[in-house]
Amino acid sequence: MGAIVGLEGMSNEDLARELDRGGKFVVFQYTISVILMTFKRTSSVRFVRAGEGTFAASLPYSALTVLFGWWGIPWGPIYSVMSLFTNLSGGKNVTGEVLAAMQGGGE
Repeated sequence: MGAIVGLEGMSNEDLARELDRGGKFVVFQYTISVILMTFKRTSSVRFVRAGEGTFAASLPYSALTVLFGWWGIPWGPIYSVMSLFTNLSGGKNVTGEVLAAMQGGGE
């Protein structure tokens, strides 16, 4: 697993405390279309502390989707709406998967 944005300088104890308070790991989605091909991808994993919003963090991925996601037919518009909905809903929560990978339960 690559580096997780937002964990810089946090000890394992700090992370456990934040998770207990409601912190979570999220990814944002973005869609890019090139003529007839459409690609839906996810961002790097980001740690969101308890009480912290995700709107600003989702903006680059949402903007990329708005500018470049719609053009592929038929999946461009469909994937773009899905990506924007996910991002504006706070991102996709991947806390369970990240914790399993951190504990050696997955790669």
